[in-house]
Amino acid sequence: MADQHHSKSDSHGGHDAAPKLTDSIRLSGADLSLSKTAFAVGVVGIGGAIALGGGLFGKQFQHSYLTAFMWALSITLGALFWVTLQHLVNARWSIVVRRLGEFLAQGVVLLALLAIPLLIPVLQHNDTLFRWLNHDTIHGISSKTAYLNPSFFLGRMVFYFAYFALMATFWLKKSREQEKGGGEELTRSLQGKAAPAMIVFALSVTFCAIDFLMTLDPMWFSTIFGVYYFSTCVLTFHSVLALFAMWLQKKGHLTSAITTEHYHDIGKMMFAFTAFWTYIGFSQFMLIWYANIPEETAWFRDRLEGNWLSATLVLAAAHFVIPFFGMMSREIKRNKTTLGFWAVWILVICWFDMYWLVAPNLHKGGMAIGLVDILAWVGVAGLLLGFVLSKAKDTNLIPTGDPRLGRSLTFQNI
Repeated sequence: MADQHHSKSDSHGGHDAAPKLTDSIRLSGADLSLSKTAFAVGVVGIGGAIALGGGLFGKQFQHSYLTAFMWALSITLGALFWVTLQHLVNARWSIVVRRLGEFLAQGVVLLALLAIPLLIPVLQHNDTLFRWLNHDTIHGISSKTAYLNPSFFLGRMVFYFAYFALMATFWLKKSREQEKGGGEELTRSLQGKAAPAMIVFALSVTFCAIDFLMTLDPMWFSTIFGVYYFSTCVLTFHSVLALFAMWLQKKGHLTSAITTEHYHDIGKMMFAFTAFWTYIGFSQFMLIWYANIPEETAWFRDRLEGNWLSATLVLAAAHFVIPFFGMMSREIKRNKTTLGFWAVWILVICWFDMYWLVAPNLHKGGMAIGLVDILAWVGVAGLLLGFVLSKAKDTNLIPTGDPRLGRSLTFQNI
């Protein structure tokens, strides 16, 4: 979002010189020990899910793992979008938390590796997860073989993750270079590169969501499905960003750099995209319901029968009605305790949203959240947390070389 807020430095001719930083801006050894614990939890969680889910290529594990994977991927892609956006609009308010976003974006490198268990069955033409791999059993799919075939599918995946990883690495590398010099010239250069990067990113996120999620039902299609997933990316990222900042401050880092004003803006994005998710989700449902085309309505029918109807109603209430009114107050977004509560709420309900997208392809009779789903979720989350913290080692938690840092440190909402 464009930086339309005022800061104390605006009264001095827009001078961005940063006040002297007295905060701790490096993680300690004790802080980094959490990384090892998280990795251990992640390995145990994934291992347990494999053991109880029928093996690495078992139907239950594959569906549970895809749910957790797409939830974790949404956090890293949301971070990548946000970092690119801050450069694109020359934002100043976000500088003090931008490095945290850059760390979270690095998680896409790990997710590229974690995608392998989902891609090996495609190589083997195993239709455990993606039913389109067996064209003989699905009537009417022959017209889509130019797109839905293993070679092209895997080629797209290589492109998506190579591009995402390149973007994430580039932004963090250039951010670190700012601390060695470059100043305004480097800042303007990054702004110029952000525009084309954002265009390719938007297309990549859209087709990545289509490939991993929409093709689970190869007969169904929606022209706004990519935007639906994108809204989840923004929601999960801002929720994690808020919790990440709170954890750092609890550990004694960035205690004065990150203020109530920054939390307020993070909370506003959480609130706004709660409404945006609802707008896109309802638009998708309403247009398909009104058109009443069998190939499209079957997807929603599966989610409106049996106890899936209850799950759909819970999703609508817990993803929109409750958090919308819960986060509406300005004070809620300026209080770390209440903002933290809603951040956790959003992360949980966004996982449930991914489950709602994936699980009906396995459990036609009704929702059946089990231990494998939870273990896969905990496992992927643990690995992501451990990886992100490891990337923060020996790196400043704040981009001290950014020439706009002063405005961010003195930023105030009005």
